[in-house]
Amino acid sequence: MKVVYYSFTGNVKRFIKRTELSNTMEITPASVAKRIDEPFIIVTSTIGFGEVPKPVQQFLDLNHDNLRGVAASGNRNWGQNFAKAGSRIADEYEVPLLMQFELHGSLKDTKEFKEKVVNFYEDNGKKAI
Repeated sequence: MKVVYYSFTGNVKRFIKRTELSNTMEITPASVAKRIDEPFIIVTSTIGFGEVPKPVQQFLDLNHDNLRGVAASGNRNWGQNFAKAGSRIADEYEVPLLMQFELHGSLKDTKEFKEKVVNFYEDNGKKAI
């Protein structure tokens, strides 16, 4: 399963790097308009008051048909808006919110996410493509 990620401050990038997953793509100014023709999970930071970063929204506007799940990073100091970009994306595109983690996540968060990605099709009753 491809993992697409956006890292506003570098926290999500550190999180993804620690997973050691090989099929990843970072959303950058050069890739924001790239078409992805395979299922993917998106991992994003949360900005402002629980908002989806603009580059993530632009990417999803083009690629939402292959979106299968979402995970989000945030800061617990934002209270009810903690990692809210994940729940916003999950609600809008009707995909599962796999997890929310603080900043760059703990080692436990990293392990949990990697297991969810590796086992995603099995857990959701879908065949791998």
